[in-house]
Amino acid sequence: MSKAIILSAGQGSRLLPLTANRPKCLLPINGRSLLEWQIDMLLKAGFEDIVVVVGFCAEQVENLVAQNYPEQVRTLYNPFYQVADNMGTCWLVRNEMDRDFVLINGDTLFEQEVVETLLKGARHAITLATDHKDEAYDDDDMKVTLNGRQLLNVGKQIPAEHIHGESIGMLRFQGEGPALFREHLDREMRREASVKRWYLSTIAQLAQTGQVGIQSIKGLAWGEVDCQADLVNAEQLTANWFENELDAPACAD
Repeated sequence: MSKAIILSAGQGSRLLPLTANRPKCLLPINGRSLLEWQIDMLLKAGFEDIVVVVGFCAEQVENLVAQNYPEQVRTLYNPFYQVADNMGTCWLVRNEMDRDFVLINGDTLFEQEVVETLLKGARHAITLATDHKDEAYDDDDMKVTLNGRQLLNVGKQIPAEHIHGESIGMLRFQGEGPALFREHLDREMRREASVKRWYLSTIAQLAQTGQVGIQSIKGLAWGEVDCQADLVNAEQLTANWFENELDAPACAD
């Protein structure tokens, strides 16, 4: 059974006032919320167990899930979403990391082929989905340094001469990967500073063991929704997916 964990506890303050009274994951994009696009793509890819971590305006997300996905999707509430970054969120749901799973940022929009490519191409205990830009990377991009398909480093402050791509906010954990991640989270969260850190800083540490790889999804459609310009791009991206659904032949009875 394929399992996914979506980190959707945050408000999305950079999108205020749109997120004043609803979380970023529920912002409408071509007739569906960001979260619905994520769930629908996962279901098409064959996922049967999807966990959504909620926080800001949790009831709104819980209601949507209960109404639209009562069998396939569960929610878990993070009461610390206002004081902890996503490393703390991952630690809170570590018991859900009990088998192979995919971890997805709540603001990563992706087509079905992205997650399918990650699943098929994962060769390491932990595998990041990555893309490569032809233009310069900006300050918010989670850059990666690679040795072939092995991850050497991931973070926002990597010097330009060492950037080989960027993480899209989707990872595959398999084999001993879930246990490795849980163990490192347990150690890191005993440090006060880790409450304000990203979980990818733990992945950067694990990369030093040689057990973290990457799978390129270059050429496939995805996007991050973090600011107003991203919303415009998301509308354009999902418009193509919506048209493809309309053009798809109906299933025979």
